[in-house]
Amino acid sequence: MRSDVVTKAVIPAAGLGTRFLPATKATPKEMLPVVDTPAIQFVVEEAAAAGLNDVLMITGRNKRPLEDHFDRAAELEHTLEAKGEFEKLALVRASSDLAMVHYVRQGEPKGLGHAVLCAASHVGDEPFAVLLGDDLIDPRDPLLAPMIDVRREFGGSVVALLEVPRDQIHKYGCAAVESIGRGEDIVRITDLVEKPAVEDAPSNFAVIGRYVLDPAVFAVLERTDPGRGGEIQLTDALRTLAREIPEDQGGGVIGVVFRGRRYDTGDRLSYLQAVVRLACERDDLGPDLVSWLKGFVAGL
Repeated sequence: MRSDVVTKAVIPAAGLGTRFLPATKATPKEMLPVVDTPAIQFVVEEAAAAGLNDVLMITGRNKRPLEDHFDRAAELEHTLEAKGEFEKLALVRASSDLAMVHYVRQGEPKGLGHAVLCAASHVGDEPFAVLLGDDLIDPRDPLLAPMIDVRREFGGSVVALLEVPRDQIHKYGCAAVESIGRGEDIVRITDLVEKPAVEDAPSNFAVIGRYVLDPAVFAVLERTDPGRGGEIQLTDALRTLAREIPEDQGGGVIGVVFRGRRYDTGDRLSYLQAVVRLACERDDLGPDLVSWLKGFVAGL
């Protein structure tokens, strides 16, 4: 029996992280720390905060540290407990208590669309969320929970959008949108283009890494040919859902425009900026770090 309740999250995590070599030669890019917490933990925390307690990670070779991080560490926990280091013990246990985390291997790097398709047997005939690990959404600016609410109201699939400078749109999937009479932040997506040239972009609305998808996407992905880069693009499947699939069959795509704080850990400069920003906001690190940064910058 088909359900409209969203309880499952899919997190693609099979990428090689080549932009961070040599650090990612033996360490998954998802485990790179943002201050002292692996980036992937922020993503699972976001899913759990939105009420999604069933998480499927799409992994590949050399991703075993992800499984270890979200598993119990009995020996370490016993050692910390014996030493009375209960604050550290709580930190260690936090990741394994977030959600029930499952894993499936993608096998071949055939693109984001293929990674999502790998989740079909786990998800079944239910709507589900997809969270990309390169986009960290500040918990003070919830995005996923409002997207789930929009899915509940309109059906179909829901995509997070971000307004970017026009000259940056070539880095993203780009959406053509129209009003549905709900203000500027909830729009209907009429077309999608993956990483268009600036002159071909239908807007400056970029697709960022949060989706709430109707299970109809799986059938579409199965017949989606490889697109840009020779990979099966999720953007192409969403375009089909927006343009060709009737709403009573799971079609239609709604965009939710995000105006909160987002940290891009997908490239080195943005990753460093995210680390500095978040560290500066922490009570235990911020005051000393800000003081040091002021002196450091003044001396440049």
